[in-house]
Amino acid sequence: MTAGPSSFVPGPLDRDEPLYIAGHRGLVGSALWRHFEDQGFTSLIGRTSSELDLRNRGQVFDFFAESAPSTVVLAAAKVGGILANDTYPVDFLSENLQIQVNVLDAALANGVRRVLFLGSSCIYPRSAPQPIREEYLLTGTLEPTNDAYAIAKIAGILHIQSVRRQYGLPWISAMPTNLYGPGDNFSRSGSHVMPALIRRFEDAIADGSDDVTNWGSGAPRREFLHVDDMASACLHLLEHFDGPQQVNVGTGVDHSIAEISDMVATAVGYNGRVNWDTSKPDGTLRKLLDVTTLTDSGWSPSVDLADGIAGVVDWYRAAGRADAATVRS
Repeated sequence: MTAGPSSFVPGPLDRDEPLYIAGHRGLVGSALWRHFEDQGFTSLIGRTSSELDLRNRGQVFDFFAESAPSTVVLAAAKVGGILANDTYPVDFLSENLQIQVNVLDAALANGVRRVLFLGSSCIYPRSAPQPIREEYLLTGTLEPTNDAYAIAKIAGILHIQSVRRQYGLPWISAMPTNLYGPGDNFSRSGSHVMPALIRRFEDAIADGSDDVTNWGSGAPRREFLHVDDMASACLHLLEHFDGPQQVNVGTGVDHSIAEISDMVATAVGYNGRVNWDTSKPDGTLRKLLDVTTLTDSGWSPSVDLADGIAGVVDWYRAAGRADAATVRS
């Protein structure tokens, strides 16, 4: 046992060494793949869920022994919006724990030097002071509509920290804010707020409707980060950061859901009425990350929110509404 990775100094990754992106077909994973390819990586490894079931421990260990990655980015997860999380908490807890434990244990058993675990800002207490600093983790009660998912992600953070303490490996974790981008999940039952709004307004235009009803009051405030920026931040952290504490990844700027709704309506060209169904849950009233740790390391986002939303609308239309609606992250 060692005291921790005190001798490790982050630096440029070898572009020719094998790097495994777990979940490379999802919203984040596909953005990671695009960005890493653009940055010259020549030995990226990815497996679809039909090729490798990350919930199957034997399959995962066999895969790691065969592929021998030197770096792993764990972006695979079962994800969903408020409705899905609140309806299927056992699924979100169990499947995410299985994925994380299998991948991290296999990485450890096969001597993977560098691992980046990706979580979610929902790990923080529902009533955490704003903006949310990394040290607020485990200081209060979680948002009940997604507490099962949050607990799984918290377990992943502690898994990373435990490997650092026990084995001295320079593994790290990052917690992104709300993400959006091409390849998102646009299904009616499982989508997050941004794709849900895009689909709702697009459907209204397609149906000739001048009346749209959104969930909640529109008052909660959320921070949004484009997945291309997320991918850029991940590579930056792998090459410039080392430490046991999870790193917040975001823009440091938030907007009300009503403001986001207006941006989406403008992007799709919807000019009708927008109603709010206050019988539906709002979730956490505000969730803005303090991103000082990340920005102090030399990284900042580059995608403007309005431009990013317009780009996702273009992608959704180009992909075909029906096909895009079935895409799952």
